[in-house]
Amino acid sequence: MADLILTPNLDNADDFYAGLLAAHDGLSKTDSDALNARLILVLANHIGDADVLAQAVKTAAKKPG
Repeated sequence: MADLILTPNLDNADDFYAGLLAAHDGLSKTDSDALNARLILVLANHIGDADVLAQAVKTAAKKPG
């Protein structure tokens, strides 16, 4: 079973974030939420490992603090 990577692992994270924000620019809340849902499904398909995806959902569902 593969483990979810939680340490920084993204080249040019600032550029990715800027592109993500730009993709949302001018969208309504509904359209922005739909974009996020599509992105999640695209990335989940790319990852393709149900165990890693389950770990990611569990981690994201934890409330900070």
